[in-house]
Amino acid sequence: MILEDEKATARFGAAVAAIARPRDTITLSGPLGVGKTALARGFIAALGHESDVPSPSFAIVQPYDELEPPVWHVDLYRIEHPSEIDELGLDSAADAVLLVEWPERAGANAWPQALALSLDFAQDGERILTAKVPPSWEGRWPPR
Repeated sequence: MILEDEKATARFGAAVAAIARPRDTITLSGPLGVGKTALARGFIAALGHESDVPSPSFAIVQPYDELEPPVWHVDLYRIEHPSEIDELGLDSAADAVLLVEWPERAGANAWPQALALSLDFAQDGERILTAKVPPSWEGRWPPR
């Protein structure tokens, strides 16, 4: 799928939010500046969050427990070893949707049932989005 610009990336995030369910994990991969956080911002805003959605690069985990479903926005960019993931308490996000940027930092087997979205740069500011869709998303994917 081609996303024309940052606004299109945010709109796609909003469309994914419309079909997400509690306990879903959505991973966002791609190089720096490709739009992972823009997609997450669109997702979180679509669920009713009206304030800024900062990148959780320094906090690592930014919970939005007031949303329905709750969302935990996770950025693993600063994680140096997969063992550090245990310290984040992500297993406490029982009914939340996990949005995980830089999932590869957690190891290849971290979230095998996640909707795995990958963004890459294309020409003229566009982005190429690819998705690995697990069985739990069949019947809801692609977003409309």
